[in-house]
Amino acid sequence: MIVEDVLNRYIVAGQNTLSESDSKKIIAEYDISVTKEKTVDSLDKAIRAAEEIGFPIVMKGSGSGFSHKSELGMVRVGLRDVDEIRHHFTGLSNIMKGRGQVLVQQMVSGEREFLLGAKRDEQFGPVVTFGLGGVFAEVFNDVSMRVAPISKFDAIQMINEIRASSLLGNFRGMGEVNTEKLINNLIALGNLCLEHVHVAEVDINPLIIEKGEAIAVDALIVLAV
Repeated sequence: MIVEDVLNRYIVAGQNTLSESDSKKIIAEYDISVTKEKTVDSLDKAIRAAEEIGFPIVMKGSGSGFSHKSELGMVRVGLRDVDEIRHHFTGLSNIMKGRGQVLVQQMVSGEREFLLGAKRDEQFGPVVTFGLGGVFAEVFNDVSMRVAPISKFDAIQMINEIRASSLLGNFRGMGEVNTEKLINNLIALGNLCLEHVHVAEVDINPLIIEKGEAIAVDALIVLAV
């Protein structure tokens, strides 16, 4: 019921862009690994959340109207103590001006970044995407695509088709990526869109590899309402 409850809340409100936190709640229900995080509305709660998650942490502005947080200066990375939290909480609050909350998030360390995505095409329906992510996603445009539903064979082909597929192996001593989980993620993303017709777009970028496991550091779901 979590997925339906979250989606219905936005549909009733007439909002088509989910917050990062709510987007992650939905993809987590489809067994896509996400960061440990908590949305807070006060400095005291931010400090408690950071202490529970463990330093260093990331803080972001969070709300349905903030789909381009980096461009808005709403992402603060590598905060290591309470003083830094206090300083950046004030800065984020000033930018948001009461229009959102603060997301306190686990900091994921990894040099390899990928993306998962899906977009509903008028002719073909949901099309699932896998590729190189992070800041280089738009530069290299190294992606593969398939129309949902995605079979295991489709997912394996998608992973192997990108030019950067060697990054999934034992690259420069960083160890192999759990590709079986990635395969399941691609299948699940297609199922998410097929099972929920209001989902128009899903953007998971970056998907950072930490100790061989892919973790969604940021996510955005857009609805057709």
